[in-house]
Amino acid sequence: MSRRTFIAASAVGGATAVAGPSLLDAQPAAAAQPAAEPLSSRVSLKVNGTRHTVSVDNRTSLLDLLREHFGLVGTKKGCDAGACGACTVLVDGRRVNGCLTLAVRLEGAEVTTIEGLARGENLHPLQQAFIDQDAFQCGFCTPGQIMSGIGCVRERHTGSAEEIREWMSGNICRCGCYVKIVRAVQQAAGGK
Repeated sequence: MSRRTFIAASAVGGATAVAGPSLLDAQPAAAAQPAAEPLSSRVSLKVNGTRHTVSVDNRTSLLDLLREHFGLVGTKKGCDAGACGACTVLVDGRRVNGCLTLAVRLEGAEVTTIEGLARGENLHPLQQAFIDQDAFQCGFCTPGQIMSGIGCVRERHTGSAEEIREWMSGNICRCGCYVKIVRAVQQAAGGK
């Protein structure tokens, strides 16, 4: 054993002898405590005309509530960071990114998803416009594009193609169907 090893071992042994049981007893007590369980809350909201009351983890996003708790998978999980718009839904008539909205903050809210637009066999005018204008290719972004387009029309941001593009800019289409998406929004807005 070298002199350095002996001194280091003596220092550790001395510290243990002095601190003794207090150091050794403190560690198992801390390790024995279970991790705190996440808090959950009850939330009551209307989704596509149906009232739901559920208990959810306070960290649950509206997107995850819709997809995982209610089975409404039309709303897509794209970036999960609010950058692509694939998760756009209407909350009390206003468009929001479902991935950035906490479900517990929606007590009493009315949520509309892509599944809640059609009335039986009758498509929403913007859904029909997307078909008429061939405004989709792979279809992944289409639900979010349609929900955002409905918001755009309701907000009266359809005065020109440029205005529509500006107000729909939060929705990304990797296939590049933007020209046809704008035409579909114009059709639904009354041909402007």
